[in-house]
Amino acid sequence: MTVHAFVDESARADRYLIAAAIVDPAHVRRLRQAMRALLMPKQRELHCNHEKPVRRRQLADSIARLPVEVAFYTRSWHQHDEPARQDCLDRLVRDLLARQAHRLVIDTRNQRDIHDERTMRRLLGPHPSGSKLVYEHVDSVCEPLLWIADVAAWCFGAGRDWRKRIDPIVATTTNLD
Repeated sequence: MTVHAFVDESARADRYLIAAAIVDPAHVRRLRQAMRALLMPKQRELHCNHEKPVRRRQLADSIARLPVEVAFYTRSWHQHDEPARQDCLDRLVRDLLARQAHRLVIDTRNQRDIHDERTMRRLLGPHPSGSKLVYEHVDSVCEPLLWIADVAAWCFGAGRDWRKRIDPIVATTTNLD
């Protein structure tokens, strides 16, 4: 079955983490509506770092009930986080290709997106259309499904009590060390 993946990251101390919210295309519209319904008045996007603990719990609990699965990829880093990110992205893309995923949406980091693009070109080769996987970098304000990955990544990085809140949607955790 074809899937779509929506990716955000989190860095805590010496760990880099990519969270991929994996969605059946048939659920995309309904999930976007559900995520927009979680916005507070005048709020343009959900971002766990900007929320208070009570609100974070509400968001985590709401997301844990959605028809989505989340795959985590983590690796340690020391001076620069970019190699850890690219290792995580590499493994994610290989896993998505094995699942015959159709679409990958990555939360933009603006000028740093070029590093992701190099990794994607290396993995997909000169003819990426042959893999049937298309990818793009998008600002999270424009794609509510990136908010799922943001909340999941925040919870994963925040420790055991927060991770337990999102356990129902955790599909895999891959440590690349």
